[in-house]
Amino acid sequence: MTARTSRIDWVRLAPWLWTAGLFALWEGAVWALDVPHYILPAPTRIAVAFSEFGPGLWRNSVQTLWTTLAGFALAIGFGLLLGLAIGWSRTIYAGLYPLMIGFNSIPKVAVVPILVLWFGVGDVPAILTAFLISFFPIVVNVATGLATIEPEMEDVLRALGAKKLDIMTKVGIPRSMPYFFGSLKVAITLAFIGSVLSETIAANSGLGHMMLVAQSNFEVPLVFACLVALAIQGIGMYAVMAWIEGRTTGWAHRSGFSR
Repeated sequence: MTARTSRIDWVRLAPWLWTAGLFALWEGAVWALDVPHYILPAPTRIAVAFSEFGPGLWRNSVQTLWTTLAGFALAIGFGLLLGLAIGWSRTIYAGLYPLMIGFNSIPKVAVVPILVLWFGVGDVPAILTAFLISFFPIVVNVATGLATIEPEMEDVLRALGAKKLDIMTKVGIPRSMPYFFGSLKVAITLAFIGSVLSETIAANSGLGHMMLVAQSNFEVPLVFACLVALAIQGIGMYAVMAWIEGRTTGWAHRSGFSR
């Protein structure tokens, strides 16, 4: 086994080792300090909650994943189109960017009651909240990618007879793709936050709703089990986005992180 192969193996093992170490430290601290389970349950108690409420956790996890992915899909479509529009024209950039910053500064917890008033309790508010909280990074990154075209390159391309559309399709859009796929890793985690936020306010299912019910019943281990389930989903979807990024824009990464 070469040194390089050994190093790669340790890199692959590192997340599992760190996670196991964290849970071991957590377990030991709870038992050593005699922390009541209704304050901070030990990982073993959380595992018992997983076993006891497994079907409910699975059902609500699937519901949260569905609303998150639906909102995320909307964010990809809308964010990509709006990012291209903003990067295309300085006039559109000057007109829309301040409005987007202002809207993104509004806490989404204040928007959820309005969505419930418009669409009622259910999936739609959760999907729209996931969309509203996750599209902004996509727009910003796509617009930034288009804005990185050097003025000198644009002058050369125009001198060769290229039009604005040619510059954008042949240079601007390919250049913005690493920014776009990189933003997906951020946006998917934000989409989970939006879904759970809406589920804790107005929903009949989902991990957010389950946590709210468990909290009202003082089932603290179940609350933490929901958080762990949510973390597992977030890590899984982040890994999927990172894999897609590596497969589509691996050429843009020059460091060892791309391999």
